[in-house]
This record gives sequence, C-alpha cells and structure tokens, in this order.
Amino acid sequence: MKKRNLALLLAFILALSTVLSACGGGNSDDGNKSGDSNSEGGSTPELAVTVGPEPDTLDPTLNSAVDGGTVCSHAFEGLMKLDTDGVTYIEGQAEKVDISDDKLTYTFTLRDGLKWSDGTDFTAEDFVYSWNRAIDPKTAADYEYMFRCIEGYEDGKLNVTAKDDKTLVVKLNAVTPYFLELCAFPAFYPVQKATVEDAGESWATDPSTYVGNGAYKMVEWVHDSYILFEKNENYWDVDSLGPDTIRFVLMEDPSAKLAAYQSGEIVFSENLPVDEMEAMKESGDLHLPAQLGTYYVSFNTKNEYLKNPLVRKALTLAIDRDYICKEIGKSGQEPAGAFVSNGLTDADTSKQFREVGGNYYDPDDYEGNLKLAKEALKEAGYENGKGLPVFEYIYNDDDTHKLVAQALQDMWGKIGVKVELVSQEWATFLQTRKSGDYDIARNGWLSDYNDPISFLDMWITDGGNNDAKWSNSDYDALIKQIKNSSDQEERMQLMHKAEDIIFDEWMLCPIWYYVDKYLIKDNVKGFYCSPLGFKFFHYVTVE
Repeated sequence: MKKRNLALLLAFILALSTVLSACGGGNSDDGNKSGDSNSEGGSTPELAVTVGPEPDTLDPTLNSAVDGGTVCSHAFEGLMKLDTDGVTYIEGQAEKVDISDDKLTYTFTLRDGLKWSDGTDFTAEDFVYSWNRAIDPKTAADYEYMFRCIEGYEDGKLNVTAKDDKTLVVKLNAVTPYFLELCAFPAFYPVQKATVEDAGESWATDPSTYVGNGAYKMVEWVHDSYILFEKNENYWDVDSLGPDTIRFVLMEDPSAKLAAYQSGEIVFSENLPVDEMEAMKESGDLHLPAQLGTYYVSFNTKNEYLKNPLVRKALTLAIDRDYICKEIGKSGQEPAGAFVSNGLTDADTSKQFREVGGNYYDPDDYEGNLKLAKEALKEAGYENGKGLPVFEYIYNDDDTHKLVAQALQDMWGKIGVKVELVSQEWATFLQTRKSGDYDIARNGWLSDYNDPISFLDMWITDGGNNDAKWSNSDYDALIKQIKNSSDQEERMQLMHKAEDIIFDEWMLCPIWYYVDKYLIKDNVKGFYCSPLGFKFFHYVTVE
C-alpha cells in the first residue's frame, strides 16, 4: 500500500511539473436532491454536498481551512484556476498571461466583460486592492506571508499595478516557479472593495453582502445547517456550469454523514466512521486518492514544560506510528518520519524532496524510538514523567481524531507522561489552536502548491499559521533567503536546512502522510478534486 501511494504521488508531480513548464512558470458530503439529470448532459437542479461543519470564515482572504477553501472556490475565482483533471492550472479571470524573459514580471490580461455577482464591473484594480488588503496587518490574514514573493511586500505595498481595467502587472522579488499556482489559491481571490468596506467584518456572513466573482453566488445560509449557492448569471462561463444550485450541508459527525449518504440525502462525503471503512471500500463508494499533506501534533512552545526541546523530542519518539496508520487510519496512510510530505520534487525533479532529505527518525522502529524517548525525557530532568503536569490534548470532533488521541494518550503514558483529552467542535477548535490557548493539539497541513516551502514558511515568527507559537531567528533568516533566491538548487538546499532546524528543536510531531478519503455515488459525473484537498462541484451532473 505504501508503494502504491508513492506511485500516485509521483504521477501527480510529474503531471504538475509538465503543466508548470507549459505555463512558463500553482470534511464533506455531496448530494443530489432531484437526481433528474440524464447521461446526455441534462441539468442538475440541486446538488447537496457536505465538505465540513459550520465554517470558521468564508472570507477567502482570512480562510485557512480546506473546507472553507472549497466553499470559497465556488463563489470566487482567481486569475488562474484548477482544470477538471485536478492538476492542470489554466486561466480563470485572466484570459492570458505573459511572463518576462527573466520570469520576474507577470502581465495578466483579464477576460472581456467580467462582472461581480451583483452585476457591477470587475476590473484589474480589484486584484490590486484585494492582495494589498491581504498583507495589511489590520486584516490579520493567516496567509499574508504567501505574498512575500511579490516585490514591495517588505514595505507593505505590493508592486501590483492595474495598467488599465483589463491589465494587471505583477513584479516578483525572485523567480517563483509556483506563482501561477498561487494565483489560483483562495488567499489570492479578489474581494469587492465597496462591499468589504461598507459591511465591515460581517460582509462574508450574510448572503446579501457576500458578493463574489465566481461560478456560484450565495443565496441562503442557515447557520449550522446548510449554505445554498445558485449559478451566478454574471459569471463569464456560466453556460458550462452543472448544478443549478449547490447545497453545502454543514455536518461534523461522521456517523451522521454516513447515514445521510446512505439515505441519499447527500451523494458525497469526505469523512466516515473508522469501523465502516472496510465495508465502504468493498462497496466501491470509498475513494482514496493521494494527497500532499501531513497529519501531525502541535506543541505549544510557550508552555513552561513544552518549551523544552527534549520534552518535545520524547513525546515525538514515543509514538507507534505503524499501529496508528494500520489500526486507526486504515486508508493506506504512511507513517511520517519528517514534516514535508511525500510527493514534492527536489531541485533534481527526478527525485522527491523527502527522498533527498530522508527521515529524522525511523517511523517504523517503535521499540527503538521508545527507548530514545525515555532517554530524552530523563535528560530533560523528567525521568518517567516525574515533575511534569498533566497535559491537555485538544482535537476536533471526529472518530479518527478521537482514536488517534486515545492512542497517543496510551503511548505517552508508557514514558510516564499523563494527558487529558479534550474534544471541541470545529470552529472553537480552530480558534483555540490559533490563539495558543492549549498544551498539545491535533493538527494537519496540506500543501498549498507544488513546492516544499509551503510546509516551511508557515513557521516564521508570528506567522498566521504558526499555531506552535515557535520562534527561531536563524529559521526566519533562512526562509527570507529562500524567498529571495531565484536559484532552484540553492532554494532546495536551504529548505532542507530549514527542516533540519525543525527537528533540531523537535517543534512538531509528525504522525502520517495523508491520503484523501471521500464517498461518492457512482452516478455523479464531473466531480474532481485536488491533491491539495479542495473539492470541485462546478461541472457535476447526476445521471
């Protein structure tokens, strides 16, 4: 199973690398209420899907969750977008892009007649406003650091210019091979200045002010129940769209999702109870495509005891990852021996970053690691856990996360560390972790584009996604150097050094490399997803 997953990831990367060269260079259910489409392409009146519970935010600039990103991708569109093959990046709001010979200047020409969902004109200036809003400290966007590749970031004003209503010119600090991928990422979606400034922070919570430029527009939001979208008649490619409406059913409990899927209330779900995994595999409903991501544990490095790297090392090494993958994951997950996942290429594109960097411990040698964990805890002055408090481990409501938490509690108990488990609902959990109001927390990261920096730049001091509250000046300097380098070989060498620092300090605890999991009815056609985690229902029909 490990080899099969690796082959899938390699196939994805090879395809993506080809696409980027050509460019010149980036928890849910789905259901159909009516089901009266025909196999010849008739309309699908309503598609009911669930991609997660009540979202923390649907402001694409502020969102940093995969489920929120999926919803946002139906209401907004970037300069680029993901094609229906799930790996190719093609023009979205842009009709074409011209790249200078030195690959530092990108000139985007927008499509004719672009409109916001309220019918007002959409222009290049909307991108200028939105991208600068994203780096404004007042906005407090988790992903503001992604804009560091653009000239002017350090000065607080991006070198992004609207030459006229249809022409956007972007100047980069250094050659950025994944820049066109960034232009398709939710944080780079445009938002309407007038609406955001008039409605304030609530603009993204009310259908009447949720103005987008994407394929669908929000018409109803019954909180903790569903969000309803309908075709945006002002979208440039509206005639190609599938469902007349998409109902995002807001669900968190895996058993409830499975029941809704089996009853036909929904035809797609990203999550299901662990004990139903084998049955759904056999039925053919469960799909397990490769993903570029890592399931891991966050330590609050500001905690009086967890700020000690030796304590973090002990907790990291005391885990039986093989058991967790086989007995809890049950989906072909691979035990993780590092943070940057499998599937991302190195400077030599015939090799993976993970292959070159190797493991920081043997993820399959539980007994050997356990011995080292006990030694590290003793060296830290807490032999057999004596002197340590009871740590609180938080996780969001989910069967898998609960079982992993229980396994960690037992495994850490074997080195004398006591842990209390606390489950929280999704939105609360995100805020608790983000604010640093925790000891140890479940976490996960899916790559945002095909470059290892997506796993590494999140750990800069005070970074929006730095839930560990970790700070290392040498690390910050390395990341800045990487972002300013146009030499791909140098970049990769520096990124390996950056990951070395992560494990010199043991500031996080990898568990497994992700595999996507979703249920989908076999009569649903036109659905596609990305190895980055996003799901797309724009062109779905139900036969």
